[in-house]
Amino acid sequence: MPAGASLSVYYKPMAEFDSDRLVTRVAAAQDRDAFSALFEYYAPRIKAMMMRRGASSDRAEDLAQETLIRVWHKAAQYDPTRASASAWVYSIARNVSVDVVRREGRATAWIEDETLPEEIDPDQPELHLLVAERESFVRSRIISLPDEQLRVIRLSFFDGLAHAEIADQLGIPLGTVKSRIRLALQRLRDRLGELK
Repeated sequence: MPAGASLSVYYKPMAEFDSDRLVTRVAAAQDRDAFSALFEYYAPRIKAMMMRRGASSDRAEDLAQETLIRVWHKAAQYDPTRASASAWVYSIARNVSVDVVRREGRATAWIEDETLPEEIDPDQPELHLLVAERESFVRSRIISLPDEQLRVIRLSFFDGLAHAEIADQLGIPLGTVKSRIRLALQRLRDRLGELK
């Protein structure tokens, strides 16, 4: 970056943000300005992704930071011929979340040990059973989606990626992402009607 230039040149809309170039600069010269730009761009997105998966705000922030520390240390391993930088960063984030789950010995990611939601009374086991049955029913309907629809639903709703980011990660047109999400949601609406 030229002397006196501001980091603001990196803060561009998603379509203009060049993650590949920035990761390459970090890999080649441990460029702190490029890393700062990557951090500013990805940290809030990864935090949001982790929170959508059920992590608390503080935990999600820690996981985002751990992800980006790994990006710094592993930048030289990034291969632009295998995946986009965005896909590579989100892959590291997923690996961080899996590592934490394994390290903590939890079978399910992001179940906090604190309190149950207020609407579930711990003295009503039948309510817990009903909630568990509904969750199981919804989960079974989601995983029964065709693979291409399941993939975009997971990336959109569970990983918190924007449609353009999904298109970039999967290497498919933006319109295809939108139509797959629309078809999946319609299919889920039809199938989840059985819950009523």
